[in-house]
Amino acid sequence: MTSTVNPTITSTDADKALKAKHRSIWASGDYPVVATDLIADLGPTIVAAAGIAAGQHVLDVAAGAGNASLPAAALGARVVASDLTPELLDVGRARAAERSLDLTWTEADVEALPFADNDFDVVFSVVGAMFAPHHQQTADEMIRVCRPGGTIAMINWTPAGVIGQLFKTMGPYAPPPPAGAQPPPLWGDEDHVRELFGDRVDSITFTRRTVRPARKFASPVEMREFFKANYGPTIAVYNAVAGDPDRVASLDDDFEAFLTRTDDRTAGAAHSDWALEYLLVTAQKR
Repeated sequence: MTSTVNPTITSTDADKALKAKHRSIWASGDYPVVATDLIADLGPTIVAAAGIAAGQHVLDVAAGAGNASLPAAALGARVVASDLTPELLDVGRARAAERSLDLTWTEADVEALPFADNDFDVVFSVVGAMFAPHHQQTADEMIRVCRPGGTIAMINWTPAGVIGQLFKTMGPYAPPPPAGAQPPPLWGDEDHVRELFGDRVDSITFTRRTVRPARKFASPVEMREFFKANYGPTIAVYNAVAGDPDRVASLDDDFEAFLTRTDDRTAGAAHSDWALEYLLVTAQKR
């Protein structure tokens, strides 16, 4: 192991500015609440899918506050939780301390991971790495730091699922993406993931599943307001149109319409309900 960071990746001023913007987006609102109230089941799901066991060296990429890192550590794995946003890592550290779990928390960019080649038995990410702007660099780095025969696992929102449609709904109101940036929901497309990983992995599998919010919302409007208060990407889009009341009202209407369309509550139910579709990816590094 001679490499601690990919030497071919350099940071331009534009790239540094983009990463600073990403940090700011994910530090806004309260993503740990989003992870707990909407997708708490995804952490244990990927831990089980990756077959994590005691003693394994595990890297959680774009770990946030540790939705998957904590259950992996609870099994006795040696876990490194990495994320671009230090504010999220601080929440994770506190939660780990409350549970008497021992993890390493590291500020790191998935597109330039500060870890040695072939260092981890398992490298995984739960709806995190998919938001890095350069998909090929992200895939390359996740593969690089995984040992041959080790497991790479991801949970990614699909383009056609509720969260994919959320980004489609917000798209017309968002500032144009920087040159070279790719849409996050592409990671939920099997062909895209195959192309990114190429022939460097074996036994790649794809499974489409859904997760339902643990928190119950009385209506699509209540769900919309939850996103507006807590979800960084939604906050960023509303901030972008904040100076134009008509645009804000239009976005509110489109947001409510999309959530109403995807609400699949059963007849007579007191609360709205959504099935959030994701793609579970597992593979072994050659």
